[in-house]
Amino acid sequence: MFDTHELGRRPGALQRLSRTVDAPKDFGIADVIGVPQGAPVELDLRLESVMEGVLVTGTARASAEGECVRCLEPLRHEVAADFQELFTYPDADDRGRTAEPVDGEEDEDRLFLEDGMFDLEPVLRDAVVLALPMQPVCRETCAGLCPDCGIRLDENPDHHHDAVDIRWAALQGLAETIQDGEKDNMGGAEVGVDEKQEK
Repeated sequence: MFDTHELGRRPGALQRLSRTVDAPKDFGIADVIGVPQGAPVELDLRLESVMEGVLVTGTARASAEGECVRCLEPLRHEVAADFQELFTYPDADDRGRTAEPVDGEEDEDRLFLEDGMFDLEPVLRDAVVLALPMQPVCRETCAGLCPDCGIRLDENPDHHHDAVDIRWAALQGLAETIQDGEKDNMGGAEVGVDEKQEK
């Protein structure tokens, strides 16, 4: 939670904060990449008092961990996520008017100040998740794994399998059967020739 009491409710007032917080649980893309729970998240914040509430602009920096989608090796990814969010006063503003929704937002989509405090976690979560790669790779040139045996292709660049086109597999089997039959027939013919010569 962050305190805005020092900022006051005078429109135009500014406050800058630098803070390091612990990453919450499930701070990333499930089973793909994310910031480990408890890892440091560095925040640079700019708080600005406006008529409707407090406009919070900032950047979150953290180190995410995951696994390469090509070779399945562990990886680290430095993430920097920018965000901006308006935390609205829940009561009437200084002129005695109830705060109206901003840009057509419904009440359930708005974030409110509670006793001059605001919770940045949902904003951070959205910003960091959007900044993370959906398909993380250890490096752009990663060749991945062999689809047949799973060996890492970067470590074995000449690795390959003699692939047989399944459309020709039946014909290849038929050709081998014919070749075997021809060998048997040739053997029988040679026996017949030898018998005639003996007579």
